[in-house]
Order: sequence, then C-alpha cells, then structure tokens
Amino acid sequence: MLEFLKLAPYLPQAEGWLPKWQLFIAATAVFNSLQNFATIKLTQRVYDRVPVTALQARTFAIWTLTSAVVRAYAAYNINEKHVYDMAFFTYLIAFGHFSSEFFIFRSVTVNPGSMSPVIVSTLSLVWMFTQYEFYVKS
Repeated sequence: MLEFLKLAPYLPQAEGWLPKWQLFIAATAVFNSLQNFATIKLTQRVYDRVPVTALQARTFAIWTLTSAVVRAYAAYNINEKHVYDMAFFTYLIAFGHFSSEFFIFRSVTVNPGSMSPVIVSTLSLVWMFTQYEFYVKS
C-alpha cells in the first residue's frame, strides 16, 4: 500500500474517477498496441470471422496507440474542452468501428475479444456525455 501512495502524485489530479479511468484505458491500450506489434493472436480473437494479417495487426496497433495518447493526455487535462472532446471522439470512433464490423462487415462475433472494446467504448461514451458539464466548465 505504501508503494502505491508513492505513485499518487503522478496520477491525474482532477476530481472524480473519469481522469483515472482515462489513464487506465490508455495504459491498457498501450499494452494492446504492443501485443499487436508482437503477435496477431489476440487480434484474431477480436476479428474471429476473417483472417488477420500482421499488417492489419500493426495498423490496428498504431490506431490504438494514437487513441491511447489522446486518452492519456485527456486524463491529465480533463477540464480542457478540446482535449475532452478529442477523447470523447476516440471512443465514438471505436464504437463506430466495432459496430460496423459486427453489423455491416460481419468480421466479428459476440465473444470476449470483441465485447471488451464495445463495453469500454460504450461505458466511456455514456460516462463522458453525462459528466461533460462537471469536467468542462463553460
């Protein structure tokens, strides 16, 4: 517990849990990006109806890493309207991507690999939409 307290000054200092959530999701996205550079195994679990190539996995890694940077920046600048909006749009893009892959392109099925990003993007979108006024004081 004492070791965790040493990290506290480096965590987002804004009120509420949303900034910490943004940082957590950014950190998991960095892990996801690294694994996409290293192997296609986890990506194949997401896109389970189509073959996944190494190039697709690396492209997905860059997209995910870009989202991670925006979300990490938002974690520490959650009260800035433009930063908040950009982070919100990263979740909207993710939600749109996975929805289209499921409903239009049929490259994913309902499984743990594909549901995780859908749950995270949906939860984050709802949370950010409902808490907009709290974090972005116009």
